[in-house]
Amino acid sequence: MERAMPSSLSVGNGPRTADVVARNESSASGVSWAAVIAGALAASALSLVLLALGAGLGLSAVSPWSNTGASASAVGIAAVVWLILAQILASAMGGYLAGRLRTKWTTIHTDEVYFRDTAHGLLAWATGLVVTAALLTSAATTMVGGATPTTASAGPTEYLLGLLFRGDRSVGSQDDAMSRGEAATILANALRHKALPPADQSYLGQMVAGKTGLNQADAEKRVSQVFVQTQQAADAARRAAGDLSLCLFFALLAGAFVASYSATIGGRQRDDVKESGETSVINRGI
Repeated sequence: MERAMPSSLSVGNGPRTADVVARNESSASGVSWAAVIAGALAASALSLVLLALGAGLGLSAVSPWSNTGASASAVGIAAVVWLILAQILASAMGGYLAGRLRTKWTTIHTDEVYFRDTAHGLLAWATGLVVTAALLTSAATTMVGGATPTTASAGPTEYLLGLLFRGDRSVGSQDDAMSRGEAATILANALRHKALPPADQSYLGQMVAGKTGLNQADAEKRVSQVFVQTQQAADAARRAAGDLSLCLFFALLAGAFVASYSATIGGRQRDDVKESGETSVINRGI
């Protein structure tokens, strides 16, 4: 139910309190940045805690051995659900604090109070998102920078290059690192153009033949097979990145809504507590 705001208030022979407050509020900002920052920090901290908990639960459920532990699809679904749940919980906490701790507005309409509380929740969510993203980006950069060359180069591409040059090591005289680097460059260019030019296929076939002892025809056939597998790996990575982006979008959208709504709850509770205190003081004075 909408509460009517008093137009004036006086005690004794003093000035009208509502008029004084109105003049003070007219020159003040409608954003309580202290409350926004407090809510954002709380949301960021809770988000990191929940992400760490989810990562721990996920690692405990995964097994490196086949037919044991949770399946990859089950782990993926659980990760998506946990990501959305963590975003909702953290955003609810940050939005509620931003609304509960903000400055009380005594002379503005109830609809304006609702709008400002919603804006405080949204600002707390946005600020917390920026802080969390900065922390996660810094951590990821540190881990990548501290990785050894072997760890950094591990992955499907390195494995496929190994398949390309697999054979009798005593046949070729060219350095493995140089050969793999040149082959990786040629395959990357072919992936960008979605086709392996005949000249590049013939050249890679010569490299493979000289390194493995295969004849030219079999070497070019191996090159074609590895290129197809590289395309499949690239498509799988692209689809996984797209699915992750969609999940992040829905999680962040849910977080923005929950933070905005939670701020209205916190602001309404703060105003109710404050108003009951003021009423008792005025009644005692009268």
